[in-house]
Amino acid sequence: MAEFLTEAKRRPGGRGRGPMDPGGPDGSEATAILERTRTSVDPEMRAALDSLPGSMRRIALYHFGWEHADGTPAAGNAGKAIRPALVLTAAAALGGPAAAQSAVRAAAAVELVHNFTLLHDDVMDRDTTRRHRPTAWTVFGDADATLAGDALQALAFRLLAQDPHPASAAAAARLAACVVELCAGQHADTAMELRHPAEVTLDEVLTMAEAKTGALLGCACALGALYAGAPEEDVDALDSFGRQAGLAFQLIDDVIGIWGDPGRTGKPAGADLAARKKSLPVVAALTSGTPAAAVLARLYEVPYEKEDLEPTARAVEQAGGRDWAQAQAADRMALAMQELSRAIPAPDAAGGLLALAEFVTRRSS
Repeated sequence: MAEFLTEAKRRPGGRGRGPMDPGGPDGSEATAILERTRTSVDPEMRAALDSLPGSMRRIALYHFGWEHADGTPAAGNAGKAIRPALVLTAAAALGGPAAAQSAVRAAAAVELVHNFTLLHDDVMDRDTTRRHRPTAWTVFGDADATLAGDALQALAFRLLAQDPHPASAAAAARLAACVVELCAGQHADTAMELRHPAEVTLDEVLTMAEAKTGALLGCACALGALYAGAPEEDVDALDSFGRQAGLAFQLIDDVIGIWGDPGRTGKPAGADLAARKKSLPVVAALTSGTPAAAVLARLYEVPYEKEDLEPTARAVEQAGGRDWAQAQAADRMALAMQELSRAIPAPDAAGGLLALAEFVTRRSS
């Protein structure tokens, strides 16, 4: 473990700064991994999407940024490809380049599942912007966006069902269990939104966040390990690594959801506060027992007004929500490093996974 912490500190920009420090790493290694992943996985994804019926294909291609709403080609943003990158990088770390090449379908399946959840989440959360453009439901309607998400999930499992790799059946079972966990996490999230702010505990929000975000990142790492033929204990360790890194990712994402720059995030400033979401920094603030917590609780008890945005964000910060989230993200990353060192003791071999973990937890958008 000490070797891993030393490695993290000596990496470019990784000198022990906090997860939200703007002086963090330039991300060049992670960026290169993500670019290679898109090159490998996008053709598999496009082929899968092209097999959809015309109406579903149009919605899916719009969602991925590959078509405009009218069906004309677009050179849009299909996302960072973090989850498929974790699949391929984990496979390479444990089984070499050949294992990574064999896991391309599994990586595409994970990315399809991720985007199925995004389509559904946007409908349920009524988010109007994703990746700097209107969300699919605002363009095509709730029903069509939901059905397109269903179709992406079906494509994901078809990819694995048709994959001749000996690990494909175990991968499909693991991914299916992950989807159930994702749904449970989303159900818990929507149920919490109906509860009084004082009734929600920090532990249950952390559990919900792990299910909604950590589970799929963990599953991605585990699928890479399966395709590398790794023993069960290494598969489980990489799953735990991904889960802890995923929870760190969600903590930072929640911070960005309040204080992020809309020009970089593609979402309106303070969208989570406007929706009165009980995100991790908000619940940490609400449960802090500080005077600012009482102010925040009163603000959260009434419908959002535009002039409330600044005082609400200020109350979260004064109650310690921002500092807690950043510190918690650092703690979760330390736990992730422990799990990674169990499966891959040599820091050099784990360098790609470490670079991706740093990338997602040291970002500002």
